[in-house]
Amino acid sequence: TCTANITNNLSNRNLIINGDMRIAQRGTSSTSEGYHTVDRFFSSGGGEDEIPTQAQVDVAAGTTPYTLGFRKAFGLTNGNQTGGAGTSDYVQPEYRIEAQDIANSGWNYTSSSSFITVSFWVKSSVAGDYTFNMETHDGTAYRYLMEYTLSADTWTKVTKTIPGKSDLTFNNDNGIGATLMFYPYLGSAYVQADQENNWYASSNSKYGTTSTTTWWTTDNATWEITGLQLEVGSVATDFEHRSFGDELARCQRYYHDFAGTTYAVAHGSYSFSIFPFHCKMRANPTVAGTFSNGQSNYSNDMRGMYYHSGTNSNAQNVTFDAEL
Repeated sequence: TCTANITNNLSNRNLIINGDMRIAQRGTSSTSEGYHTVDRFFSSGGGEDEIPTQAQVDVAAGTTPYTLGFRKAFGLTNGNQTGGAGTSDYVQPEYRIEAQDIANSGWNYTSSSSFITVSFWVKSSVAGDYTFNMETHDGTAYRYLMEYTLSADTWTKVTKTIPGKSDLTFNNDNGIGATLMFYPYLGSAYVQADQENNWYASSNSKYGTTSTTTWWTTDNATWEITGLQLEVGSVATDFEHRSFGDELARCQRYYHDFAGTTYAVAHGSYSFSIFPFHCKMRANPTVAGTFSNGQSNYSNDMRGMYYHSGTNSNAQNVTFDAEL
């Protein structure tokens, strides 16, 4: 018997790609900021004495969410912040959503009686109050501020329902429409105290409502998240588990990794390496890799194909990046 008020489709309802953190094409650990580990998850910061390590980590057996089918999480391990908890320091893992995915989601985002719901499992080695927000980017940009409380080393399910607002805008295009920003630590200069569950113009430079400073001042403090879901409606349904292949294909719209060596096809004095994408990428990608005998663009578009010049050439570990 179903007692929930479910108004959305049961399939394809999660607007988050790789919300169970299983796909990590770039690697499993990095001390750099940006996209470097779990696909679609970006990490940045400011004022760090030592950049936290981002990683794809295991969910321990016997725990919930492990018992719900989650095996991987996105994790941050704090560095040694010798300067203390500075007012302008922060660490910000985030997820960026294409505008058209929200515009076509079925959320009546200009109505305060229409809702979108975010849910996730989260754990920290340091107990306290934590904050996150949803930020819009088209038209007048707004942030919706939220918070949650954690006990140390305990997985906690967080669910927040976000109402629409009359002047929200989401373009029907492939640009950034919204960002979910999480803060294991957020300096007091960026905090709007006691303004939980409200929309604010993002021009006020306030990103959250609270922060646990001891996370920043504790060496090797950890913060982990998995099961991230964003869905239309006022009810958080069970996480939509998709197959590994399905999730990988969705990630490859933004980042495509051709590992190993590709040997070129010779044509006169040139050699061509052809990379057919498994799906059309979000935008014309940037290309990186190792190319012998030089490289030149021949056709570099959303459908794939790349070429480098020189006879007896090959390409190694080529990547195509079209992230937001």
